[in-house]
Amino acid sequence: MAKMTQSQMLDVLAKETGFKKSEIKNILEAMTDLALKEVKKNGEFTIKGIGKLVKQKRKARMGRNPATGETIKIPAKTVVKFRVAKAAKDSVL
Repeated sequence: MAKMTQSQMLDVLAKETGFKKSEIKNILEAMTDLALKEVKKNGEFTIKGIGKLVKQKRKARMGRNPATGETIKIPAKTVVKFRVAKAAKDSVL
């Protein structure tokens, strides 16, 4: 099964909404920028019916270098995770 490309997604959204592809692209870029700013500022960004981006802190831990087998310390860091909404899970599965 082939993945939908950005161009194909813009085509479908333009046909369904009546907007120009360039307008749809600008809206998606603005939404992406907004999502990243909100996650950085508030720790999460929700897209109703799809899921939410959540900023999460990871503790420092011990790991292993796969090439040498040497034990190494992995420092603590902040990561962004995506949690899928129940409605999205139910509709796909």
